Amino acid sequence: MHIFDYENAPSTLLTPEITALVGAIREYKGKQELYLNARADVLDALKEVAKIQSTTSSNRIEGIATTDARMRELMSQKTIPRNRNEREIAGYRDVLATIHESYDFIPINPNVLLQLHRDLYSKLPQGIGGHWKLNDNVIEETGADGKTFVRFRPASAVETPMAIETLCANYRRAVDEGRFDRLLLIPMFIFDFLCVHPFHDGNGRMSRLLTLLLLYRSGFFVGKYISLEMLIESSKTEYYEALQTSSSGWYDNVHDLKPYVKYTLGIILKAYRELESRVEGIINSRMSKSDRIREVFKTTLGKVSKRDILAKCPDISTAMVEMTLKAMLDEGSIRKIGGGRSTAYVLAEG
Repeated sequence: MHIFDYENAPSTLLTPEITALVGAIREYKGKQELYLNARADVLDALKEVAKIQSTTSSNRIEGIATTDARMRELMSQKTIPRNRNEREIAGYRDVLATIHESYDFIPINPNVLLQLHRDLYSKLPQGIGGHWKLNDNVIEETGADGKTFVRFRPASAVETPMAIETLCANYRRAVDEGRFDRLLLIPMFIFDFLCVHPFHDGNGRMSRLLTLLLLYRSGFFVGKYISLEMLIESSKTEYYEALQTSSSGWYDNVHDLKPYVKYTLGIILKAYRELESRVEGIINSRMSKSDRIREVFKTTLGKVSKRDILAKCPDISTAMVEMTLKAMLDEGSIRKIGGGRSTAYVLAEG
């Protein structure tokens, strides 16, 4: 059985690359108060956009989706879920809100993990959420030949309760002792959680919610304003590659934590850089809203969607974005590609 080693294993992560990532994130955390003391309207807009993006992306990674219009209605709680996908989305929305509002009062222990999982499935029939897996599960993958094979075998159903108990206890002890930076301990905990795979369903979404919870409890609030889940979705191939590489040999304690830890720290650092760019761009810019929309095209390679612009300029209304896009189309500075939900725009050549 796997040994949850939080006394010695973190020292194996102190490579120059990982140490540099930790240092860079710590530097951004030092500037965090500057961002949090920025204009309230900017931060509120960023926070609302991030909530929608986080709920959308984390569920979409698992194949759970709805239309953009329905997502906005569900997030604003102006409607009730119509199907299973929307009920799962609404459950994620509620757990995310709990973590955003009450992270300081949510300890890391098995009962809390069960309660969060129960709430994740609170809109579905009773009994689906809130208990450990009852049967052994495996992580399967489909090869190029179309055949399915077992890629990873997690802890068994019998082993799971004690595994989670030990994981939580060892993580808490390591945090209390303070020998290692929490930026090393947090991805270790999430990785071990994923390898135990304690629930029949919802492990991926729970891992992303727990990542936010652990970061917030450690004073890293970037996930409130920049969606980590969206950054993970946009690098999903690298995410699964890192997870696969690190999980090989996990059960027998011969695995390599570094790929998964490097990936996770890279996502956090990217989020902080994006937060800095957005906040400083809004506060320091003297450009008009229309000019800021045009600037998005100048600083973005490839196509740009209306959703991309709204994410980068959360204080600008949809109506203003649409009006500027129409003006740019009319003057020939951009051209439209795709249609419907796939509509995007690119700078005109010349």
